Amino acid sequence: MAKAYLVGSGVAALAAATFLIRDGGFDGADIHLFEERREIGGALDADGTADAGCTMPDGRMLEAEFRCTYDLLSGIPSLDDPSVSVTQEILAGHEDFAGDDVARLVDGDGKFVDTRSMGFSERDRLELVRCLATPEGHLDGKRITDCFGEHFFSTNFWFMWCTTFAFQPCHSAIEFRRYLRRLIHLFPEFSAMSGAHRTRHNPYDSLVRPLTAWLSERGVTLHTGCHVTDLALAPGRRNTVVKTICLSRHGREEKITVAPDDLVLVTNGSVTDASSLGSHTAPPSPRPHRSDAWLLWHRLARGREDFGDPAVFDKHIKESRWESFTVTTRDPAFLEALEEFSGRGTGKGGRFTFTDSNWLLTIVAPRRPVRPDQPEGASVWWGYGLFPGRAGNHTPKPMTMCSGREILEEVLQHLPFDERVSARVLENSTAVPCLMPYFTSQFLARRRDDRPRVVPKGSVNLAFIGQFADVPDDIVFTVEYSVRTAWTAVAQLLHLDKQPPSVYKGHHDPRVLAAVLETMHRRSARAPRTPGGAVRGRPAVRGR
Repeated sequence: MAKAYLVGSGVAALAAATFLIRDGGFDGADIHLFEERREIGGALDADGTADAGCTMPDGRMLEAEFRCTYDLLSGIPSLDDPSVSVTQEILAGHEDFAGDDVARLVDGDGKFVDTRSMGFSERDRLELVRCLATPEGHLDGKRITDCFGEHFFSTNFWFMWCTTFAFQPCHSAIEFRRYLRRLIHLFPEFSAMSGAHRTRHNPYDSLVRPLTAWLSERGVTLHTGCHVTDLALAPGRRNTVVKTICLSRHGREEKITVAPDDLVLVTNGSVTDASSLGSHTAPPSPRPHRSDAWLLWHRLARGREDFGDPAVFDKHIKESRWESFTVTTRDPAFLEALEEFSGRGTGKGGRFTFTDSNWLLTIVAPRRPVRPDQPEGASVWWGYGLFPGRAGNHTPKPMTMCSGREILEEVLQHLPFDERVSARVLENSTAVPCLMPYFTSQFLARRRDDRPRVVPKGSVNLAFIGQFADVPDDIVFTVEYSVRTAWTAVAQLLHLDKQPPSVYKGHHDPRVLAAVLETMHRRSARAPRTPGGAVRGRPAVRGR
């Protein structure tokens, strides 16, 4: 009986294992996942307690056209209610708890920015249309700054776009164009984030744990503490055949012989590799710029152009570095003040980005409870900075050198809360920062061949899955992308009739394009503001 060996345990690997059982006819006992860390879930991890402080390094946004994701999760029972699928749980939650973000951007005076205007100039609009229309091949190696003038990066649109999806001006024009085309149908309501779907709890508890439970029930083996160091390929270049898997299990070297009918699916690269946690009183410790998770891809790609170029993605830490922080408290003061400020209940307000922040800080107050085991009265919220290497506005050092408390102090300086509220928040909160050197590495400027195909040409039993395998038209840094690569790998290697659904292409729909053009035109005229910059009729919490 054929076996399947999966390197990594992120969403891509969990999805691939599910498709192998669901569509490929594999027995769960013949599927093995190898994970270097003690925790599974890849980038979608969550840990900690209400007392010591929770950690959620990242969140994930879903939307209605994540066709592969919702197909996969439609067969996975929710852990909260096994009578409904995870897909049903997410869609029902969107109907009951759709976002309505009226405070998406907050200026330096603690006032709402009027996002009814995208802030486009005529040149901005022309450059945006030109970027959409440019063939992808003409953007090889280009950055977003190669396609837009300086003014574009000061528009409301850019502030919302870059802090929703973690783009920097130096990032890939190819990826930016793909995002524009793939998510163009969300453009008319982008500022309100009403098209975003959210999981009931954090992504780890709502996605990873249900998938893991389903796989474990079917006998799939998860090997933690196992580092796959190399794959031995059969001689010859015409066909790619994996013959041996070399791994280190808890420090002991092992080799696994791969039979001709076996499959090997590799998650190449990692956005959370070399991540380090700080504490409320200490910053994250620095880590090596390159670590083990990238070495396998480097070894495989040596002398193989069809396996991509990992150096494009793991050699530019200053452009891929990202820092987040998770705040845990039993005092409702912060969330109550945020609800008063925004006029929206916790979980409905979406993101709050401080446009004058040197770190370009964004905070998120998710739907409660964030963790299913969250104690009554405990609250969890999180945030991130796109430019953690800069000195803060109020803290004279980079975010990377700040403790959780110092980051929390910086956040509170950007909010117009009463000093007594801020003091309560500082006294009763625990903030845990997380520094991730490679977190936006999939966005780095690249050429089209720098990521390998999911199934390289001529490959017999090897596929690449996850954020660094290439899927034309779809967008990285999403759960959907990981799931699509997994489905593609299984379907192609097993020559299945059932293939992944096509990528949604709203830019081919005249109705979508008409709505976008109307939005761009309508929002080019600014709405009236009060002298302080707040939207007229919307009060802010009393300032200092």
